[in-house]
Amino acid sequence: MSYADSHPFSRTPWAEYRHSLWLLTTRDLKVRYSTSALGYVWSILDPLVMAGIYWFVFTQVFQRPVGTEPYIVFLLSALLPWMWFNGAVSDSTRAFLKDAKLVRSTKLPRTIWVNRIVLSKGIEFALSLPVLALFVAAAAWSGVEVRVGWELLLFPLAMVLQAALTAGVGMIVAPLVVFFRDLERATKLVLRFLFYASPIVYGTTNLPEQLHVWAAFNPLTGIFGLYRSGFFPGELDWFAVGVAAAVSFAILAIGLWVFRSSERQVLKEI
Repeated sequence: MSYADSHPFSRTPWAEYRHSLWLLTTRDLKVRYSTSALGYVWSILDPLVMAGIYWFVFTQVFQRPVGTEPYIVFLLSALLPWMWFNGAVSDSTRAFLKDAKLVRSTKLPRTIWVNRIVLSKGIEFALSLPVLALFVAAAAWSGVEVRVGWELLLFPLAMVLQAALTAGVGMIVAPLVVFFRDLERATKLVLRFLFYASPIVYGTTNLPEQLHVWAAFNPLTGIFGLYRSGFFPGELDWFAVGVAAAVSFAILAIGLWVFRSSERQVLKEI
């Protein structure tokens, strides 16, 4: 046992925050998996089913030229991070309402109740990456050319940008839903629209030329391009990445401001 562990008051506030964040995150994951017979399988089953449906629709039914071959790899490389974003933002709408007693009774920084959701969903995303690697290997084994380039090193950058964006959006919706309960349903509608407005089942190259610049202002465009670039270098657009970075950290700053401005009113309301 280290000195910091045996003397908890010797920890810095940041170390305390990280320690509490990790405890809450692991608690969420243990509860989620311990109450399920399939456990980890559920975290990858949803995106796999969705990927299978879209693969069948666009390659077998309509046979429309969307994305790049192998299409299942193209699809999963954006669908898996989308599940992180979608799940974290959806769960953030009930971040305060679900654990109202704990939020009121503990002295932990309230941002931790959003950040533990972002982190737990991020861990689930990381645990689903072997599935993507499996499909890459399967495509190569079947004779389909799969390029794995140096751009794969940009994966961590994509995760950092997505974490900032997701945390920012979560800290905006979490307190606002306390005051406007209908915002929870509205958030789900916006997420459904954003799924089709983001390059997930298609690539930016499938969009009309005049829409490329506008598409870049959706931060998920640049982020998903980073994820895909290791296998599909044509998806890497540094302009979109720059916009994604600027928008993501701007939303994070706005989220922190909204969160801190409404914190006292939230504690009175829940």
